[in-house]
Amino acid sequence: MTADRTGLPVAIGARLKKCPGVLTLGFKPNVTDYSTADRERLLAADKIYYPTAFYADLFNTMGKPTFPSFHTYKFAQDKIKQTAMFTLLDIPHPRTRVFYGPKQKTTITDHFDFPFVAKIPRGSAKGEGVFLIRNPKDLNKYLALGGPAYIQEYLPIDRDMRIVVIGDKIRLAFWRISPDKKFQTNLSQGANISFDPLPGPVLDLALSTASRCGWNDVGLDIAQSGDKYYVLEGNMKYGTKGFKKAGIDYKALLAQLIADGEI
Repeated sequence: MTADRTGLPVAIGARLKKCPGVLTLGFKPNVTDYSTADRERLLAADKIYYPTAFYADLFNTMGKPTFPSFHTYKFAQDKIKQTAMFTLLDIPHPRTRVFYGPKQKTTITDHFDFPFVAKIPRGSAKGEGVFLIRNPKDLNKYLALGGPAYIQEYLPIDRDMRIVVIGDKIRLAFWRISPDKKFQTNLSQGANISFDPLPGPVLDLALSTASRCGWNDVGLDIAQSGDKYYVLEGNMKYGTKGFKKAGIDYKALLAQLIADGEI
């Protein structure tokens, strides 16, 4: 356990709020809004838990460890960066291309045949901002949203796998099955959970991906198409419905991992 001089681990973000044995200070964008005692606690702590994206940069510059890692925050809700990382590391990922500006966007159908997937590349979550593009009308509607066009090959699947890695171990893994064979498999979009065993290679791929990308608190989405597995994305702001359905008290799990020195 890494603690401040009061003997308690110190957190900023709300993930550990009301978590026994953890002092959560809360997020304050002005450092001066923290009391002198709280600023001293932050400086004295060996590690800061859930520092938020704002403070993760600062603590990384100071050389102070955080959980989740600085790298985990840097890739949160940024599909463009994640795709670039997967490509550089040769991590299996659906064929994807980003198109910037009006001229590039006119060439989308030179690279992809209908149907294909289009996503809002930054800031989207819970399955929002993901579109199945079946024809030019769908494409024009998506392009009207503005911003970079994040285009991905369509995988004909009705389920995928969510593997949650906390620290350096898998803490939960389950299938997400789309309702009535709908396009999306997000739980927030009505998908169902199944705890049928996942293929061993998928679990290995999840651990390897998290480790190589420097992510230590992430829900990885992996799909199988044919005989191949594809890492779809890493979710740093993953939901906890799966833990609840599995009968796992998520906050109690985190508290125990901190107490055991695993995170």
